[in-house]
Amino acid sequence: MRTSLAGVVRRLDAARAVVVSARPSEWVPDPGVETLLLPARDGERDKTLATVEALCAEFVRFGLTRSDVVVSCGGGTTTDVVGLAAALYHRGVAVIHLPTSLLAQVDAGVGGKTAVNLPAGKNLVGAYWQPSAVLCDTDYLSTLPARELRNGLGEIARCHFIGAPDLRGLTLAEQITASVSLKARVVERDERDTGVRHVLNYGHTLGHALERATGYALRHGEGVAIGTVFAGRLAGALGRIGPARVAEHLEVVRHYGLPARLPDGIGSEVLLRLMRHDKKAVDGLTFVLDGPRGAELVTGVPPATVRHVLDEMPRAPLTDLTGPTTPDTPAGTTTTTTTPDAPTDTTDTTQTQQGRQG
Repeated sequence: MRTSLAGVVRRLDAARAVVVSARPSEWVPDPGVETLLLPARDGERDKTLATVEALCAEFVRFGLTRSDVVVSCGGGTTTDVVGLAAALYHRGVAVIHLPTSLLAQVDAGVGGKTAVNLPAGKNLVGAYWQPSAVLCDTDYLSTLPARELRNGLGEIARCHFIGAPDLRGLTLAEQITASVSLKARVVERDERDTGVRHVLNYGHTLGHALERATGYALRHGEGVAIGTVFAGRLAGALGRIGPARVAEHLEVVRHYGLPARLPDGIGSEVLLRLMRHDKKAVDGLTFVLDGPRGAELVTGVPPATVRHVLDEMPRAPLTDLTGPTTPDTPAGTTTTTTTPDAPTDTTDTTQTQQGRQG
C-alpha cells in the first residue's frame, strides 16, 4: 500500500495532493506529486461543518484544482470529514482513503458515504462521493489499542445478520475481506441508500442514539453491538424471528467481546426521542430488523413495543461497557500489507471522475 498510493495518484493524472492525516507523518506514503500535509483529529467532536470549512479553506490556499486529489489517512471520522470536504470543494475532487482503524477498513472508508454531525443528530449533513481508491493496510492495525480494535469488531459482528457467512474463527484479514466484499455487493446494487443498502445500518438506529446519549463516551462499534442485540430482541417481540435467533444475536456479539447491555442512567424515553431523529425514519420509528426474508427496513414500529424492549434489556455502568474485554475470535493483526478494496479500485474511480464533470 505504501508504494501503491503514488500509482493511484499517477492514474488519476493529478498534479497536486492534499493529505489530511490523523496519524504521524511517517505513516503517510509519498503521493509522488507536490503535497500539502494537514493534521486531523479522529473523533466525533471534530466531525463538524466547521472542520469541513477549515479544510476547504486550506485547499484554496494550496491552489487545489478539480484535477488534483485529496487523501485521507486516519479512522472513520477522518474519512467521513475529508470525504465530504472533497465532495463539496469545486463540486467534487477525487479522494483516496487510507483507513488506519479497523472500523474504517471494514466500513467507514468504503461505499462513498460522507457526512458530519449536527447537534440534532449524527451524519445529518453529507453527500455520496465514491473514493477513487481505498487502500487498506492491516499493518496499521497492530498499533491500535484493544478498545479501538473492538470498535471495528462491532461492524464485523453485525455482518452475521445481513448476509455474510459466519465469520467467527476466521483471521482478522479474512474478516475484513468478507466484510468489505459484503458491503461492496450491497453498494453496487444501491449506491444511494434508497433500498437494500439500508441493511448495512443493522444495529445503527439504537447505536447512534447511544453514542449521542453518552456524549460519545460509547464508541460507534460498541453502540452498534448493543444495537444489534436490541434489534434481535425487537424482531423477536414483533414476531419476526424465534427465540433461538434472538439468542443468536447475543451469542455473536459476546463472541467478539463486545458490550451487550444498555448503559445505566439513560432512560428509554431519551433513547426513543433520539431514535426518532434517525435519518432512516420515514414513518415513525424505523429499524433494520431480521425476519423470514432476512434483514430489511421496517417502518412504523409501535413506540410501546420499542419502549418495552428497551425496558427489558439488562443494564450496566457505562465504564463496564467501555472497559477491556477479550474477544473469542482471533483479533490479532496479520502481516498482510494490503487488503484490496472492491469496488473502489475500478468502479468507484469511474463514478468519481464522472461526478467531477458536473
